[in-house]
Amino acid sequence: MKLKNFMLLALFFAIGSCKTSQTSISHIDFDAFKKTEINPILKADSTFEFDCPIKKTSIKWQRADVFNPAAVVKDGKIMLLYRAEDNPKAHLGGRTSRIGLAESTDGVNFKKYPKPVLYPTNDDFSIYDSPGGCEDPRVVQTVDGMYVMAYTAWNYDTPRLSIAFSKDLITWEKKGPAFATAYEGKFKNMASKSGSILTKLEGKNYVAAKINGKYWMYWGEHGVNLAWSENLYDWYPELDNSEKLSFVIQTRKGFFDSNLTECGPPAMITDEGVVLVYNGKNSDFAENASSEFPLGTYTVGRVVFDPKDLKTVLKRSDKPFLVPSLPHEVTGQYKAGTTFAEGLVFFKNKWYLYYGTADSFVGLAISSQKNKKQ
Repeated sequence: MKLKNFMLLALFFAIGSCKTSQTSISHIDFDAFKKTEINPILKADSTFEFDCPIKKTSIKWQRADVFNPAAVVKDGKIMLLYRAEDNPKAHLGGRTSRIGLAESTDGVNFKKYPKPVLYPTNDDFSIYDSPGGCEDPRVVQTVDGMYVMAYTAWNYDTPRLSIAFSKDLITWEKKGPAFATAYEGKFKNMASKSGSILTKLEGKNYVAAKINGKYWMYWGEHGVNLAWSENLYDWYPELDNSEKLSFVIQTRKGFFDSNLTECGPPAMITDEGVVLVYNGKNSDFAENASSEFPLGTYTVGRVVFDPKDLKTVLKRSDKPFLVPSLPHEVTGQYKAGTTFAEGLVFFKNKWYLYYGTADSFVGLAISSQKNKKQ
């Protein structure tokens, strides 16, 4: 299943030619992002209830915490798909997560939908997502208007990067673990969480980039890997010559990402290159950690890959561009400090970056830099 050299050359040529004739994404000045005065923008709310098909009772499904959102632009609104946890008395990682939906006409003030849109139920996928739930979504749109969610299915045993499809962001069809069929199931039961599908600008919309007949996704936490798919739900990780996972970046001793390099919002083909925003976790051990941040802190950085070679790094943050600084970002469920980005959209001439704070709230930072016209 590994790509041959001539296929890679064809792929890289295709990437280089995938700009639209209307608009291109200019260099994004990530240092220009500023946190909004209204922050957090989403909080837990115990008034929201729904009948859980697993527990067969009414559940206050976002009573505990609301965080780690995906974002897309639809019908002139920003739509957030956020992770919500139900039981505030349960220990960290011992709750049930469900994905909720909220909409906004200004990107700051959101109206939540009353029920979760993706959650554990009595289906073929409950062995993967029950009782822990559906966590940490990243969402992209396809050129024909379908929405694809990469999320974590958590059964209290093994987290698995999983996929779901939707036509309207409300009704979702689960497809199961992303790596279930690859290489005869070799990676089906491997722990995996984060997937950032590569996107490009098509007219006014950012869509999954199909290049040389394949879609591409950066994924992983203890290092970033690359995977490809022909249908957006069966994904094949790239392997090295010894049939092991091939990393495109890894953790770095003494840096903000010394413990984890967890993929953030969908990657983007830009004028600068292929930009992947990722969430770095500082090591829990002083001998490996950056001295600039407390042990275990989550901050946000980026890496730029060569558009002619999705594995070649052109630039990588030595310092994060978004760090915990507000009271609710260093308290709550994860007190070491967290800014954890999963949603990035261009809306009304501004970039909106949505992030989770301390596994407890949703935060927002905005950059006013504009796209450029060709």
